[in-house]
Amino acid sequence: MISRAGAGDGAAVVALWRDCGLTRPWNDPDADFALALASGASAVLVARDGAAVAGSVMVGFDGHRGWVYYLAVSPAARRGGIGRALMAAAEEWLRARGAPKIQFMVREDNDAALGFYEALGMERQKVVTLGRFLNGD
Repeated sequence: MISRAGAGDGAAVVALWRDCGLTRPWNDPDADFALALASGASAVLVARDGAAVAGSVMVGFDGHRGWVYYLAVSPAARRGGIGRALMAAAEEWLRARGAPKIQFMVREDNDAALGFYEALGMERQKVVTLGRFLNGD
């Protein structure tokens, strides 16, 4: 079953993100989790195996497109449909808010993730992602 994460899920969710190799030194995953819960335009959804967090996904709607971040499934729980269920829940969350399109970024060398998303019917988009840090780093 997929449900919204609460503040008490933060440590387990961030540990899952770390276990799955999704964190980077320049991003603070604890702050990302807290910001997602604090905003009405985003959420963290979790799949549980009993009381344990087996998977999670961060989802947000910017008023133009829906975005997905940090899709993670515990290595011990992979190949059981949790990732697919989390993506379906993310899409449902976005549809309920009127998002016309879903987008997400995958590192170009993450072949496993690219294969997973392509198997779900996602298509590579003809865009380039540009950015810069706003906190002076």
